[in-house]
Amino acid sequence: MSVRYPRPLRPGDRVGVTSPSSGIGDELRARFDVAVSDVRARGYEVVVGHCMDGAGHASAPAVDRAAELVSMMTDPGISAVIPPWGGETAIDLLPLLDWDRLRDADPTWLVGYSDLSTVMTPLTLLTGTATVHGNNLMDTPYRAPEGLLSWLDVVAAPQGRPFTQRPPERHRATGRDDYRTQPEVRAYTLDTVGRWTRLDAEEDVEVEGRLIGGCIETLSNLAGTAYLDVTAFARAQAPDGVLTYVEAAGDDAFAICRNLHGMRLAGFFDAANAVLVGRTSAPDAPSLTQRQAILDALGPLGVPIIADVECGHVPPYLPLVNGARGRVVHTPTRSELTQTLD
Repeated sequence: MSVRYPRPLRPGDRVGVTSPSSGIGDELRARFDVAVSDVRARGYEVVVGHCMDGAGHASAPAVDRAAELVSMMTDPGISAVIPPWGGETAIDLLPLLDWDRLRDADPTWLVGYSDLSTVMTPLTLLTGTATVHGNNLMDTPYRAPEGLLSWLDVVAAPQGRPFTQRPPERHRATGRDDYRTQPEVRAYTLDTVGRWTRLDAEEDVEVEGRLIGGCIETLSNLAGTAYLDVTAFARAQAPDGVLTYVEAAGDDAFAICRNLHGMRLAGFFDAANAVLVGRTSAPDAPSLTQRQAILDALGPLGVPIIADVECGHVPPYLPLVNGARGRVVHTPTRSELTQTLD
């Protein structure tokens, strides 16, 4: 089974919107409408599903969410599927998804991050379908800073042509935009300077491998199951190794340390040539920082560990394609990630 890349989106294609985890409350509907309008402005038709209720933590019963996601992902008339955002319990979809149907259908882009890692990473590992760990729909109106791309740019990228992203070296460290009062906000508030940091050593890094990863808090619950068998994926698709990326959404350093230890013991990092760690605003613990947690759990791997990458819950966002070939360069004066969809 080779990595399957959905074809690049073209004007006139349809983008499906569904909520495999959390839906949209009425108070955020204006922001949702702005985001949908921005996707339409790129020339795409938007199809909004029925699983969108934001009254509780999940948009609909699990069986309905699973059915709608599979329906959109296997509909030949839909070229990409994106949720409004993540949530908490997308894990309940996994035994309900028709994996054979997803594997047999022509590949469709699935885009998202946070709780959507629970579905996207297994989708790549089990079916070979590339997925985009990047912005969610509600983030789409933001203009990507110089050096970065939007998920809309990635799903339209020609297959086989490399694209490179470089960190803007600024991020948002305080506060967040209120979509209720500013539904049309499109400019990031990047109030803090910061660049990628190698945690395990000081030498320059130049390393390649297929990209795979996601949110620590959600993927750690799949460690050791058939849904997160990175070793089998690497054996079939990346015999030269993978570039693993992880990011902490909000758990404190003790929880992140335990989760990463568990993932390492389950073999999640066995094929890693390097580990990219997303910038996080998650809290430290009294005697353990987030960076110390990373080193405590992943230092024994003996591979480069690069932190403060824009692949987490701290804006801005650097979209990563699960399954793509990646090349990372990191020196005191240069940081970049090049991806190739082949």
